[in-house]
Parts: sequence; C-alpha cells; structure tokens
Amino acid sequence: MSFQLDKNQKVKEILKCGKDPVYFLKTYARISHPLKGLILFDTYDFQDELLKDFNDYRFNVILKARQLGISTITAGYIVWLMLFHRDKSILVMATKFAVAGNLVKKVKNIMRNLPDWIKIAEISVDNRTSFELSNGSSIKAASTSGDAGRSEALSLLVLDEAAHIEGLEELWTGLYPTLSTGGRCIALSTPNGVGNWFHKTCVDAETQSNNFHITTLAWDVHPDRDDQWYKKETKNMSKRQIAQELECNFNTSGETVIDSDCMEWLLQNVKEPKYRTGFDRNFWIWEEFDPSCNYLLVADVARGDGADYSTYHIVKLETLEIIGEYQGKATLDMFANMLNQVGREYGDAMLVVENNNVGYTVLDKLLEYGYPNLYHSVKSTHEYIEQHQAELRNSAIAGFSTTMKTRPLIVAKLEEFIRNKLITVYSSRTVNEMKTFIWRNGKPQAMKGYHDDLIMALAIACWVRDTAIQSSSRDLNYQKAFLGAIYTAKTTMNTQIKGQQGYKRNDLFDKMSEAEKMYKQYKWIIK
Repeated sequence: MSFQLDKNQKVKEILKCGKDPVYFLKTYARISHPLKGLILFDTYDFQDELLKDFNDYRFNVILKARQLGISTITAGYIVWLMLFHRDKSILVMATKFAVAGNLVKKVKNIMRNLPDWIKIAEISVDNRTSFELSNGSSIKAASTSGDAGRSEALSLLVLDEAAHIEGLEELWTGLYPTLSTGGRCIALSTPNGVGNWFHKTCVDAETQSNNFHITTLAWDVHPDRDDQWYKKETKNMSKRQIAQELECNFNTSGETVIDSDCMEWLLQNVKEPKYRTGFDRNFWIWEEFDPSCNYLLVADVARGDGADYSTYHIVKLETLEIIGEYQGKATLDMFANMLNQVGREYGDAMLVVENNNVGYTVLDKLLEYGYPNLYHSVKSTHEYIEQHQAELRNSAIAGFSTTMKTRPLIVAKLEEFIRNKLITVYSSRTVNEMKTFIWRNGKPQAMKGYHDDLIMALAIACWVRDTAIQSSSRDLNYQKAFLGAIYTAKTTMNTQIKGQQGYKRNDLFDKMSEAEKMYKQYKWIIK
C-alpha cells in the first residue's frame, strides 16, 4: 500500500492511524503466526472492542479464556500508544520476568514490521526486555519485587496473567500511586481461584465498586471455535480445568458446586446419628464430648421470616469430623440459649455466629450469658481477633460477616476441604443440601425452593478452621515454648535448700508433678 501513496496521502494515513488504533492495526500491523509466518493483523470483533475499551476506560480488567490473542492485541495497542504519543511510559508485569519480557518482545516485533514511512519514531535504545523510541516513549518488563515500578510515573501498567501474580494485592498498593497523573491499567488473566487481587477486582468491577471496566471473554467468542472444537479441546481436561481455562469460572464448573466424584465420597460417609435430641429432636449427635479434644461450634441464624432454618455444626478439630448438627426453626432467644449450652458442654468451644441482622440479636444474648470463647473479627478486613483483644478495639465486631466478598471465599474453602477429603460429614441433611447447591449466574446458591443454611455454616467452619484456628494454634505453641523456657531455667535451681523457692511448701503442692506446678504458677500466660 505504501507504494501507491504519495506524500500527502501518507500524512493523511498517519493522522488517521493516530486517531484510530483499530484502523492502524488492521491496516498496517503484522504479527507472527506459528504456521503461516508473518501475516497482517486481521483482528476479530472482540479484539476491536477491547481496543476501544482501552481508549474509553482508564482501568480495564479482562477475564479471559486461553489462546484468544488478548496479549497480542494488548501488544498492538501499546505499539499504537508509543508510536503516536510522546513520552509514554509503559510497564509490563507478569507471573515471571520472562513472561513480561515476551509481551515486550511482541511489541517490538510489531513495531519493527511496520512500513518504514509510518514509523514516525524509531527505536533509539534497544534492550532485550525494554526499548525506547526517539519520541521519548518507552516500555520495559518488570519482576514482581516489592518496589517494582514504585518510583516511576506510568502512562500504562499492563498486568499479564494477573491472577497468577503472587502478592499482587500488596504490589498494587505501591503501583496505584504511579498512575495518579492519568495513567492507565490493563489487567488480563485466566481465573486462578478466588480471594486473589484479580478475583476481587473482577467482583468489584461487576458491582461497579471500583474504577475498573470488566470484559469477560469465554472460549466461544472466537469465531473459529465451535462445539466440535470444544469437545476436542476438553477431551482430556478435568471440569476444573475447563472452568478456569475456557469458561472463565473462578470456581468449579458444572451445575453443582460440589462435583459428582466428591458427592459419591460424601454419600459413603453418611450414617444415622447416635442421638436425636433437643426440644424438636433436630439436634443430631454422632459422638459425645471428649475432654481430650478441641471443638469448633459454627452457627447460621435464620433471617426470621420462616423461610429458612437456624443451623449449627460441631466440628471435632483433631479429626475434622462433624460430630453434631442442628437444623430447626427455634426462636432467637431459644437458639442463643442452645448455642450457649452446647458450646459449654463441648469444652467452651470457639463459637462462631454469622452476624447478619438477626445474628446480632443472638450474639448480644451470648454476650449477656458471658460465653467465654466468642469469635470476633476486625471490621472490613474480616481478620480474626481474640475475644479479650476485641473488647479493647472499636473496630472489632462479634461474629463472622458473610458478604459478597467473603461468600465466594468460604464456599471455595469448603469445596477445597471436600475435594481433598479433609472433612468428614455424616449428616444426610447436609449432603442433601449439597446436591441442590448450584452455580446460578456465576454465583453459588441453593436451587429455587431449596436451602443452603447447613452448607453456609459448614463453609464458615472450614474458613475459620483454616485461618483463625491455625493462627491461634501457632500463638499457643509460642506461649508453650515460652513456658518451656521458664521450666528449663527452674530445673537448674537447687530445691534442696530450705527456704529456696520450690522447696516443699505444702502437702497439696508436694503431690503435684513438676509440670502441674509450672502450669499452676504460670497459667495466666496462656489464658
């Protein structure tokens, strides 16, 4: 085409390309095809829409299936931005430095294969993972070290495979200020579970709770892909791989949240309770209290409209067995009294109550009863905090908050525990709820006309077991180690000298073992 244009026409073309990245790439850009070699960049409609979004929105997050050419279209946009704009600074970050470097390489290859007359700026500084144009625009790849990009004012930040970048939440805290002067961000990735920065950003973008514009591109947006292609590609893939690699699902695919193989395993464990007790005989017990074990009691309080149930699970922490369960329609006062009694009966078990509207009523009652081991968390962060610390902090609240952000996290944790066969469920009521716990509009919830009260209480139990209990156990180990150090120091003392501390004090003290004496003297440390 360049041979057919005179000077004036070339100027007009340059101006037209500078205004429209879609026209520029379709007309003049060439890319490397694995089979066909160097070919014109004949973009697809969904790629053209992305280019427009890159211009229309400062912050773009792209939830994509694999092999859609999103990295390539992003590279094309970067070429346009650098070539037709002065002093643009672009930073590319990815899972690994080499991956970021590959995107920079794509940009460089597109730039080099443009017609000479349209290169209104030349590459002046050329390195393997960075280069600079004569108009002052530059691009470089960066690692995910804590200070990456912090000292620069960026025009564009590209986060390639963002869901797989470890610690991106902390990195984003340092990177966001570099975009404050009008810089843009493009975050693209296949999903990689829930709870990471990419997942949170997508969820918030869908509810317009942040500044990102979200685009979701499943496998079938590509015009060359049909059912036959899908069947061939998924032949040797698991449901989880299909969900993440092709269907843009952060959790598992399939109609039910718990897949069929896991359901078969769950059904094998179902057995009749040893006791059916309580005022309505809905408190099912498979095992009595064992003083040598620790327990977790987790409750979900009914909304109060009669449409759902109040539930709780008793989890034996040593074996992760659900050895007790309740599902019924007790009044709030009655339910609070039940929790107080059951919790104390099972060794003052840590008691976690979902603090929805009516949940606060139950929690207030439990505080009135003086229950000694209530779960507390810090507002907004959902970070566990011990009860004695919570009493001194205004930001601490009793109970667990199930929100739009925490719900997918706890459901994913439940699915993880079941998939890895970490938790044993004996209850037919809970397993039956799992049969009707499905993905609906991308959200895990009960089928219409069914319930998920037992499931949500169990999901909270798995989350608390994996966060608060683990943290508390580590702290307790530190305290025990501290006590051990004190004990070691005391054993060097000569207790045979009359009047020496540790010398015979009274008959009761004589009968104690040395360990019991130490516990009695220093138990305040671990209370």
